[in-house]
Amino acid sequence: MDPTRGDAPVSAGRILTIPNLISFARLVGVPLFLYLFLVSRDYGAAVIVLALGGTTDWVDGYLARRLGQVSRLGELLDPLADRLYILATLVAFTVRDIVPWPFTAALLLREVVVGATIPVLRRYGYGPLPVHYVGKTATFLLLAAFPVLLLARVGGGSVAGPIGWGLAWWGIVLYWVAGVLYLIQFFAVVQAARRERRANGLRDDGAVPA
Repeated sequence: MDPTRGDAPVSAGRILTIPNLISFARLVGVPLFLYLFLVSRDYGAAVIVLALGGTTDWVDGYLARRLGQVSRLGELLDPLADRLYILATLVAFTVRDIVPWPFTAALLLREVVVGATIPVLRRYGYGPLPVHYVGKTATFLLLAAFPVLLLARVGGGSVAGPIGWGLAWWGIVLYWVAGVLYLIQFFAVVQAARRERRANGLRDDGAVPA
């Protein structure tokens, strides 16, 4: 089975699984964090929400494999929750001057570049490509960096700042490395799909030549 195709695993129809419930809870944590951080300014609670969102990043995937509850929905929810956490946190941190805007812009640009490949993949009958382990490592580092950076702002003058920025910079570098690897895989998939269509006598748009 090609994991990049629209083929779904056996449990694709399952929704209310333990891993999916954890992913749903992580999604709910995004607006909760934004409210605590931007509206109520309860930074202590915001740190807790961020820490929980980061530490549970691997839990849903681990439980899905451990319990045999891997599903197509879960494969979509997990990276969606990761991206929402990262993007929402960075935008909020930029508003509060915790991170500089070039840092946020660099990450947003990477998301735009990778996101632009999705319509092309769908045109050739593919879903989102598998997440590279480098991307998973980058996501882990970024999700670990955010609560540490916020803790540094709340505590002030602690060693949390250098630790948080060390994690953040490594995270964004690996995030871009993963993006480049994704693009390499994307071009290989598209070229293979085009060769397959030509071999079947189809135009690039799927129509039969006149």
